[in-house]
Amino acid sequence: MKLHNEYSGGKLAHTIVGAAAAMLVSGVAHADPVTVVSWGGSYGEAQDKALFTDASKNSGIEIIRESGASMSKACLQVQSGAVTWDLVVTGSGGAASAAAEGCLEKIDYSVVDVSDFYPNLYTDYCVGADVFATVMAWNTEKYGEPGTEGAPSTWADFFDVEKFPGTRAYRANNVDGALEPALMADGVPPEQVYEVLSTREGKERAIAKIRELKPHIAVFWESGAMQAQLMKDAEVDMTTGWNGRFDNAKKDGAAVGYTFNQAMLDYDCFAMPKGAPNKDMAMKFLAEVSKPEYQANLPFHITYGPTNKKAYEVTTAPKELIEALPSHPNNVPLMLPINLDWYAEHRAEALELYMELLSE
Repeated sequence: MKLHNEYSGGKLAHTIVGAAAAMLVSGVAHADPVTVVSWGGSYGEAQDKALFTDASKNSGIEIIRESGASMSKACLQVQSGAVTWDLVVTGSGGAASAAAEGCLEKIDYSVVDVSDFYPNLYTDYCVGADVFATVMAWNTEKYGEPGTEGAPSTWADFFDVEKFPGTRAYRANNVDGALEPALMADGVPPEQVYEVLSTREGKERAIAKIRELKPHIAVFWESGAMQAQLMKDAEVDMTTGWNGRFDNAKKDGAAVGYTFNQAMLDYDCFAMPKGAPNKDMAMKFLAEVSKPEYQANLPFHITYGPTNKKAYEVTTAPKELIEALPSHPNNVPLMLPINLDWYAEHRAEALELYMELLSE
């Protein structure tokens, strides 16, 4: 499902959540606040409204909310022995890479109940928060609505500037979800993408394809909020990005559409930096936000699917909204699931090659 490296106006947003009355709940009255770090923009706002505020109030666990989540920053805290974050929202690939580097605490599944989670949406080191898709999005006034004749529908279309002339935007400073589209555009079947990318030649092939497109890339985006703004302002004609950001941009009046065809199915998760100062209380808060009643509220604020399947049983979301979620059975077969084993083993080399391309 994006990895993220987002900031809110370049500054960390600090918010203390949890009423004083809630602090009287047994066992947490004298606990230090749990620092929960996510991203800014519509995603962070959606998590606050659907998950964090109510989970804090209902559990009596006070939290400090910060924006600017970054696995590289989390690892730097661990390596310097100065960990201040307790829970960090991250993409699945970022968590896999950080875990391989020894930066994360193991999740205590005697505390966090994932018995009702969909398979493959949690690991020893991260618990799925939502399911999303990395998609190609475009200006519908220029190329037409999704599914209409002549509208783009594949990554080959995204990279074809003769058939679809116009400006592009692509990911900056992070390789997650950047190489897979290039290989599919270059003719590699989705089911063979990670096999090809497991070789140096395959990574270089993807880089070469992006290099061809680079003269037409007007902007390299750094956050989900930036993806949405690019489409609201019609600053570019096509971009990669996360489906929920584009749905929210459309609600705000943007002429934007996207397709789940060949999109990358992924999930965001909660991870805990090794040496988190409030590990035990953070684990209890993680257990709270993983409950279906909170996840059921998330699609009302951003179109990302729940990882707890019971959320579908308790949600009051209309059928049209549910069917628009990436994790809906109609949409999953269209997409390429992110391969976490590949990210754990190959992300460092891939990122090095990608950053060399960006610096050219």
